[in-house]
Amino acid sequence: MDFAFLPASGSRFGIECDGFQSHVKEMDREKFSYALNRDTFLTGMGWKRLHFSFDDIQQRPEVCRMKPQLALAPYLARSTAGGEKLLSAEKEVLRLAWQIGRPLRPKEVTDFIQINFRTARKMLNSLSNKGLLQPVPGGRGTRSYELKPMHPDQSW
Repeated sequence: MDFAFLPASGSRFGIECDGFQSHVKEMDREKFSYALNRDTFLTGMGWKRLHFSFDDIQQRPEVCRMKPQLALAPYLARSTAGGEKLLSAEKEVLRLAWQIGRPLRPKEVTDFIQINFRTARKMLNSLSNKGLLQPVPGGRGTRSYELKPMHPDQSW
């Protein structure tokens, strides 16, 4: 790995910059197999890895800024703007919201973390009350919730 990031949350993130010339163009079957095995081994050891192409670093820096924010924010969420602690299930719901990138419905939460519909709705309401999600009105009330912009004093 080119960089390792070990936040206080106990997660492990490896960041790699892969150039086409050194990582792909000159790769034979044995090197390819080694790279896949290494990746699987690190995943098994609890590492989450972010790969950046050298071309993206040089030509598309906005992509390189966005990828860590997208990947790391759910793991680093520790508290709300008001200083309230987040439950691990709430963090999982936030991860899901970041992953799908659109308003989140209670049914998706029930399927993702295997809880009942009422509990999912309560959790979404709680995250809304904590300022992390905002309700999206539709039909006879709130049908979905979307991520709110982050506050400067949040821990992300």
